[in-house]
Amino acid sequence: MKARMLVLEVSLALVALGGAAALIGYLRLASEHEAAPSAGAQAPGDCTTAPRACGFPGPTDTGVPTGTVLRSVPDEVSSGPGWHFDVQDDYVVVTASGTVLSGLSIPCHLAIDASDVTVRDVRVVTAGDFGISLTHTTGVTIEDSTISGQNLASGRVGSAISDIYGDSTGIVIKNDNISRFRTGVQVSTGLIADNYIHDPGYIHGDHTNGIYVAGTTKPLAIYGNTIMNNLGQTDDINLDASSAGQDVANKIVVDNMLVGGGYSIYGGGARNNRTSNIVIENNEFGQLYYPHGGKYGPVSYFNPTGSGNVWSGNVWSGTSQSGQAAGVPASRPGSAVVG
Repeated sequence: MKARMLVLEVSLALVALGGAAALIGYLRLASEHEAAPSAGAQAPGDCTTAPRACGFPGPTDTGVPTGTVLRSVPDEVSSGPGWHFDVQDDYVVVTASGTVLSGLSIPCHLAIDASDVTVRDVRVVTAGDFGISLTHTTGVTIEDSTISGQNLASGRVGSAISDIYGDSTGIVIKNDNISRFRTGVQVSTGLIADNYIHDPGYIHGDHTNGIYVAGTTKPLAIYGNTIMNNLGQTDDINLDASSAGQDVANKIVVDNMLVGGGYSIYGGGARNNRTSNIVIENNEFGQLYYPHGGKYGPVSYFNPTGSGNVWSGNVWSGTSQSGQAAGVPASRPGSAVVG
């Protein structure tokens, strides 16, 4: 695992130095997932019902490890080195650089307002806008933690993990179990790896995203995650910018299990934005909820002609059939379906 994470960290550096396509060999070396079986070996959907059996993260190997003893905040503990529970505003805040937050059960918003912070073996269950938020940070790692809303309706959390201003750097989100959200993870750059993102919540008016990136040209690697969105809207991964006239670049989506959504992936090209170095490779698209992966298909707004853009090796889960098979409809204006 250490070697694998090192390769992924090196890959992020390579993106920053100028080219997502150059990373593919490194990501292949890093993969611990099994190769797709030959056609007919499994029925489509087998991997989606038991992702761990196919080498993807699932409920048994993400989040707070089984048997970990957690102290309840604020009943059992209300402060520690670099953090405290704010009684007046009912949230936990991290204020000191280098803080390690571990072994806590937090029933409210966790706000990280410092850099070089590690959140490990922590459970955050809350409603409202945020589960864990980052504000102007550098080098924050959130790992082996469980972040969830309170329920699938009015108690869903707005963003389970959010870089509020989109300017944090060096973010690592790995091995987490994330559920009951409007948006699972919202960041612009960093590494999102080996997470189980599933069971989104919904209230009227929500646009539901597993991972929402909001465009930008900052380097981001989305690697080895299982993302399951049964709602039929909006996506598992959204690389699109929030407005027109932007460049969207340097995003890698490799070796993930993607199931459901309206489209499983929005590829960055909505609103006629310019895309480059968008690499979407070796992902498995699950048909558990819809025969085309997402309700309308696996991908929309991906431009196969953009400089450095790659769509390759994507398959239906449990088969060797192309994940972008001929005949899948491009049912939304401006969408791009590539073979």
